[in-house]
Amino acid sequence: MNQYLAVTSNGLENLLVEELTKLGITNAKPVQAGVKFSASNEQIYRCCLWSRLASRFVRVLSEFSCEDDMDLYLATSAINWVNQFHSSKKFVVDFNGTNREIRNSQYGAMKVKDGIVDCFEKKGLPRPNISKERPDIRIHVRLHKDKALLGVDMVGAGLHQRGYRPESGRAPLRETLAAAIILRSGWDGSQALLDPMCGSGTLLIEAALMAANIAPGVKRKQWCFESLEDFEPELWAEIKSEASVQARRGVKNVDTKFYGFDNDEKVLNIARDNARRAGVDSLIEFGLGDAATLVRPEGFSHGVVVCNPPYGERLGTEPGLIALYTAFGAQLKAQFGGCKASIFSSSDELLSCLRMRADKQFKLNNGALPCHQKNYSIAERSGSELNSDGTAALIAPDFANRLKKNIAKVAKWAKKEQLDCYRIYDADLPEYNVAIDMYLDNIVIQEYAAPKTIAEEKAKRRLTDIIRATIQVTGIEANKVVLKTREKQKGRSQYQKLAQVSERLEVKEYGVKLIVNLHDYLDTGLFLDHKITRRRLGEMASGKDFLNLFAYTGSATVHAAKGGARSTTTVDMSNTYLQWAKDNMALNGLVGRQHQFIQADCLQWLEKATEQYDLIFIDPPTFSNSKRMEESFDVQRDHIKLMRNLKRLLSSNGTIVFSNNKRHFKMDMEVLSDLGLRAENISSQTLPLDFSRNKQIHNCWLISHKA
Repeated sequence: MNQYLAVTSNGLENLLVEELTKLGITNAKPVQAGVKFSASNEQIYRCCLWSRLASRFVRVLSEFSCEDDMDLYLATSAINWVNQFHSSKKFVVDFNGTNREIRNSQYGAMKVKDGIVDCFEKKGLPRPNISKERPDIRIHVRLHKDKALLGVDMVGAGLHQRGYRPESGRAPLRETLAAAIILRSGWDGSQALLDPMCGSGTLLIEAALMAANIAPGVKRKQWCFESLEDFEPELWAEIKSEASVQARRGVKNVDTKFYGFDNDEKVLNIARDNARRAGVDSLIEFGLGDAATLVRPEGFSHGVVVCNPPYGERLGTEPGLIALYTAFGAQLKAQFGGCKASIFSSSDELLSCLRMRADKQFKLNNGALPCHQKNYSIAERSGSELNSDGTAALIAPDFANRLKKNIAKVAKWAKKEQLDCYRIYDADLPEYNVAIDMYLDNIVIQEYAAPKTIAEEKAKRRLTDIIRATIQVTGIEANKVVLKTREKQKGRSQYQKLAQVSERLEVKEYGVKLIVNLHDYLDTGLFLDHKITRRRLGEMASGKDFLNLFAYTGSATVHAAKGGARSTTTVDMSNTYLQWAKDNMALNGLVGRQHQFIQADCLQWLEKATEQYDLIFIDPPTFSNSKRMEESFDVQRDHIKLMRNLKRLLSSNGTIVFSNNKRHFKMDMEVLSDLGLRAENISSQTLPLDFSRNKQIHNCWLISHKA
C-alpha cells in the first residue's frame, strides 16, 4: 500500500471523498484542495481511470519541514528514486508554492532535480534526462510556508483532459468541475437533463458518461504510472479492458434523454463533435435555441435544467447579462413548472435576477473565481408575477411607469423633430438615479454615483432593477443596452477612455448625419442637450465664416456647414476628436479647403489668432486643469478674458453663441458692456423637450458688438 494525494478544486473535497469511497477506498481524508488516502496498485489504477472529480493523483513519497533550499535538497536526495523509476526515463519537476527562503518555483524545481539526479549518480547509475515537452515521469512538489510534500504524479496531463474536447466554446468549464456540478445538481441519472446554454456541451457529455457508466479516463493514451518500477501491466490491462467493454455496452442501456441548446451554431457543431468523440452523441439532442425563449421539450415532465450561463465581462455587457438571467428565470417559471434547475454562476446578483428561491446552494471555484451553484424546485408560475390580463407584472413599477410616461411624450416629439437621439429619463425619481438616452434602437444608461449613505448592495440591486425594467418597458434587445457610471466630472473628462469596442453608429439630427460611439468613452460624441443650439447655428450660418472652439466631435460645425456657412474652422486639443469631426463632415459630403481643422489648446490659440469670423460657437468646460494646458481654466472666473479675445476675432456684424454647463453661471454684464459687447440670455430657448426637467443643464448666450 502506498500513500496518495488526490488533487481537486477547493470546495470539492468532500464530494471527492464520496467518489473514492465508492471506488473502494476505505480511509479517504479531506485536506485543503485534495483528499489523502492509502491504496494498492489495483485501487489507484481504478481511481485514475474512474475518478470524475480529481485533477490528478500523487503518490506521496515524503512530507517534511522545509525552511530553505538545503532542506529541500536533503529531503529529495534521501528518497531512493531508483525504486521509483529507471534512469532511462525522462522526468520533469512540477513545483508549486514558495516561502520566505525559496521565493522562485523554478529555483525550487532545480533543487529537487539536483537531489534526484544525484541519487542516481551516487548509486553509479546514469543521470536521468529532463524533458518538459514529453516526460515519462512528473515529480510533484507542494510548498506552503515551512511544509512541503514531495511525490510522483501517477497521471501526467490533468485528468480533466478526457480526450473528447480538443476545441471548446467561449469560457469552457473544466470537465472535472462540470462533473461536480452534475453530481450536485440533484439529477439522479434517470431524469431528462437539459442545458439551455450548452456551449461546447461539457455538462451534458459528463452527465451522459455517468448515465452510461463510461470511465472518464478510458480514452487516455498515456499514464505516468506506466513508467514506474512497480507498474503491473497485466493488472492494468485487465482493469482497462473492463472499462472499454463497459464503455461499448453502456450507451445501449441508457434511456435518459439529454437536450442541449445554444444560440451559436458554430459552438453547437463543436458540441456535437465533442459528444461523438466521447461516444455519447446518440444520447444527446443538440439544437439551436435561445435561453430567453426556451420551451420545454415534449416529454420533459420532471427533468432537470442545468447550466453555466455567462457571468463575466468578456462574454457580454452587464445589461445584457441582467436581461439574460431575468428572461431565463421567467422562462423557467413559465415553461418548466414541476421540474428542477441547477445554475452555476460567479455572480450572486445575476442569480438574483432569476427571481427564484434556492433549495440548496454550494460554493466552489472555477479556477481562481469564487462561484455559486444554486438548486431550485420550479413551481408553477405564481399569480403575483402576472397582471389580471396574463401579462408580466412590471419590474420596479414606480420607475417603469414613469419611464413609460416619458417615452409616450418624448418619442412622439422626437419623431416629429427628426431626431434619432433623445433622453427618455433623467433621474426623475431620486431612488432611481440614472439618465437614459435613446440612440435609434440602442439605449445608454448612465448611472450617477450613489450617495455614500446608500449601501453598495442596495445601489447594485436598484441598478439591476433599472436595467431589467428598461428592457421590459422598451422591448430593446439586451445587447443594445449600454451601461456607464458617471461621477462628478472635471475638465475634459469626457475624453476618458472606457473601452475599445469601436462600434460606430450613424444617427440623424434635424437632417444632419452624425457619428456616435456608445461604448468607448464616457460620452458618446454628441451632447444631446445642445440639439436646439446646433439647429440654431445651422439657421444662422448661411454665407458666414464660422468658428467652433472646444469643438469636441464637430457636430456644431456640421450643422453650420450644412446651413450654408462660407467657411468653417474647428479647433480642439484632441486629435481623436478632430478626426471624428472630419469624419462627421465627410459623412455629410462637406469637404474642401474652406473647412479647416486645428489641433490646439483653444485658449492659447485665441491669444494669437487674427482672423475674423461672422459666427462663433464656444462651449468651454466648466473647469479644466489639463496637463496639456499652460494654465487652469474656470468658466466663471475666466469668461471675461475669453470674451476679450473673442471680440477681437468677431466681425462687426458677427455673433458669438456662448454656452456652458456651470450651474448658476453669472455673466458679468457690466464688464462685458465696458468691452463694447452686449449679451442676451437664450437658455430657455435652447432647452429641448427631453431636458425640460433640468432647466440648468446648460446656459446659452448670444453676444455681439454694441450698436
